Amino acid sequence: MGKTPLKKVIKAKLKSNRELTDMEKLRENIKYEIAEELGLSEKIDEIGWSGLTAEETGRIGGIMTKRKKELHIPKNVDIQNNADMQNYSEKSQTGKE
Repeated sequence: MGKTPLKKVIKAKLKSNRELTDMEKLRENIKYEIAEELGLSEKIDEIGWSGLTAEETGRIGGIMTKRKKELHIPKNVDIQNNADMQNYSEKSQTGKE
């Protein structure tokens, strides 16, 4: 299992135009939906996620956690472990390490 937090893995994939897993896509969609519900989507479009205050990002994170529990979505570490296992399996099948 990699020790890199899931949000950093997703950010790196987005920057390098790599495909997100279905669970990573779902997590990103939830994040954007919540930001829109809180009226932050325009701010994010203008200055990016890094322009949000700690209070705003904390609010998004808290609501994400609550929503993921309601929807029975695995925790980030479980999503990451699953992605790591898929990557390992794909590398094993192609003979690449």
